[in-house]
Amino acid sequence: MKKILQLVLVATLFWSGMNYAQTNKQKDITKMTKETIYQFKVEDLSGEIFDFASLKGKKVMIVNTASKCGLTPQYKDLEAIYKTYKDKGFVIVGFPANNFASQEPGTNEEIGAFCQQNYGVTFPMMAKVSVKGADMCEVYQFLTQKAKNGLQDSEVEWNFQKYLINEKGELVKVIHPKTVPTDPEIISWIKG
Repeated sequence: MKKILQLVLVATLFWSGMNYAQTNKQKDITKMTKETIYQFKVEDLSGEIFDFASLKGKKVMIVNTASKCGLTPQYKDLEAIYKTYKDKGFVIVGFPANNFASQEPGTNEEIGAFCQQNYGVTFPMMAKVSVKGADMCEVYQFLTQKAKNGLQDSEVEWNFQKYLINEKGELVKVIHPKTVPTDPEIISWIKG
């Protein structure tokens, strides 16, 4: 009986050690596979490849845009803060998307012309993508899935939702679409 108890004790200790090792191994794998925005390459409005790795060391605001939305005038504030802070380690990356009430029906050329003519946009604008649903682009999969971004799950609620990325390429904050780009919380983050 004593030998059986000793065997059970040894087996229990062995099993506990294996379970502990497996848990720590999984934690190490999770740490190693944490994604950053720098892994992505996308196409811009002119068809050129935009490599997010070129933004290392900068704070980045990613925003989904639309030309026929009640929030479209946010382009003006986006351009203003971009011009103010672009030489201080800040960049805005716009992603036109037609996911909400078909408010971005244009082609990439039409979107580029609209942004230039109406708001003088100079910050990087990417080719039109999907920011939700089964055809969601990879960048937005990263932005909206905690398993990929390490911060939180989120859903793009409407046009002009903002995602703030720190200098290490990590998601740090999700900003509601109706929050204007010049909101004190955003400006404080840019300056911080």
